[in-house]
Amino acid sequence: MTGSIDIARREGAPEAWERRRRLAGIGLMCLALIGFTGIDSSAKWLGHTLPPLEIAFFRNLVAFLAAAAIFAPWRVPGAWRSRRPLLQIVRGLCLLGSTVFNFMALRHLQLAETMSISFSAPMMIALLSAIFLGERIGLGRWVLITVGFAGVVVVAQPSAGGFQPAMLLAFANVACYAVYAIVTRKLAGVDTSASMLIISAGLPVVALAPWLPAGWVWPEGLQTWIVLVIMGLCGAAGHFLLILSFARAPASVVAPFTYTQILWMTLSGWLLFGDVPGTSTLAGGAIVVASGLLLLWLEHRPARPSTM
Repeated sequence: MTGSIDIARREGAPEAWERRRRLAGIGLMCLALIGFTGIDSSAKWLGHTLPPLEIAFFRNLVAFLAAAAIFAPWRVPGAWRSRRPLLQIVRGLCLLGSTVFNFMALRHLQLAETMSISFSAPMMIALLSAIFLGERIGLGRWVLITVGFAGVVVVAQPSAGGFQPAMLLAFANVACYAVYAIVTRKLAGVDTSASMLIISAGLPVVALAPWLPAGWVWPEGLQTWIVLVIMGLCGAAGHFLLILSFARAPASVVAPFTYTQILWMTLSGWLLFGDVPGTSTLAGGAIVVASGLLLLWLEHRPARPSTM
């Protein structure tokens, strides 16, 4: 009965139904960013004692174990199958590359520098979605995406020390994440969200395991193990919400809301590391919030009636 009502709603008001799906996708993306902030905050803390590859391994191992427990094969067999295994492999490797490149860049660059580079991802995702997915991006959205990026630059204030080779690692992170987002959107209507989560977490575990013995550092103390588990759970939750988001809205619609992560990163830095936000952070954050609210308004406003 509920299914027939939902179908009737879609048939009676398809534009309103599609608008609700887009808004749901935006909300899920914003929730996913809280999980991603947990990953970055944990990795920043763990980076003082553990190498990047090991941190990436534990981040994916815990995420895989959590997903495997929730979507056990005897309960959800479809979660362990894929109709497009090659795309799933590409997606998993892109996520692995993004994670490793990001952790490596953080060892050599200031957080402000890596953050300002990483927030160029929405523009790259919007461009790739127009090329490979055929998504239409209006002038208004392009303007607001650019304004949001400007707000992030105001917050980050990257140093004027010139180009550093390690910046290539940050750009590689952006490229991998952009391809990951596009492939996620491509797979959203083909494979289940559970299968995408399990494969994207399991593949990096298998790929990283052979490289660990050479530089293995045993995690010391209960607190370190707790942070490793929290990081993995944040990864599982964040990427599952991201998958659900891309299943409901075009990549070009939800990607600009990744700018709002600057708010959670600022709050996390203040609470966990004592980084007090300055004037530039507050000003840039206001710009990001304003651009996000205007993007929400673009999605929420009713479509103009046709004059034809």
